Amino acid sequence: MPVHRPSPRPRPRPVRLLLTALAALAGTLLAAAPSPAADIPARGSAYMGIGVLAHDGRNGTPRDTRATQTEGVDVSGHQGNVAWSTLWSSGVKWAYVKATEGTYYTNPYFAQQYNGSYNVGMIRGSYHFATPDTTGGATQADYFVDHGGGWSKDGRTLPGALDIEWNPYGDSCYGKTQSAMVTWIRDFLNRYKARTGRDAVIYTAASWWTECTGNYAGFAGANPLWIARYASTVGTLPAGWGYYTMWQYTSSGPTVGDHDKFNGALDRVQALANG
Repeated sequence: MPVHRPSPRPRPRPVRLLLTALAALAGTLLAAAPSPAADIPARGSAYMGIGVLAHDGRNGTPRDTRATQTEGVDVSGHQGNVAWSTLWSSGVKWAYVKATEGTYYTNPYFAQQYNGSYNVGMIRGSYHFATPDTTGGATQADYFVDHGGGWSKDGRTLPGALDIEWNPYGDSCYGKTQSAMVTWIRDFLNRYKARTGRDAVIYTAASWWTECTGNYAGFAGANPLWIARYASTVGTLPAGWGYYTMWQYTSSGPTVGDHDKFNGALDRVQALANG
């Protein structure tokens, strides 16, 4: 009786094998590659120090200097409702709260953060995250003052701060030349002073300031410096400033991540608030 054997399976042609392998490889690479859009945060979500770790890194923490420096924090909508009583009990005596960004964002947690810090006894102020590629400096200063960035001589309110640092949404210098960036900053500072009577604090990092303003020294005479550097020492300051007023030294502190040191005892914080 004849035995029926199954016909042998046809062997794939070399070209088909190659195409199959290439298709599999392409799929793997596409799955592994991050989407450029996924790396860009949503507009409005920026916060003070958003670019520091990526550009300057972290190199230790400063030694305990509570006798001559005063601990502070900075917060944004990123932190939500903040446990101010916990921070106060840990020795934090001053705070800055993000009020605005560009001319398109206000912090939805501003009232809880700004009033909450005040209510536990802190000296507090507000800050504006600058986006020089969206609108002019004077326009953004107006938006800031109109949405929480004002100042009052009550002994508990610090002058507004301009957060000017790496652009989280695109080109580090917001597509501006160094001279155009200096002009934008000057327009913001002049309008802020005209509206409030106070010189705004400038928050920045030395490396960004050098790259994007050419290490411009012209604001040092009037505007207090808030330097960002996550290290054991503050390092070289931007040109013109012989000392810093505030130092953001970590993004991984207790209760909220961003912790700062005021360069002086509490009475110096009060002096800045009083103007």
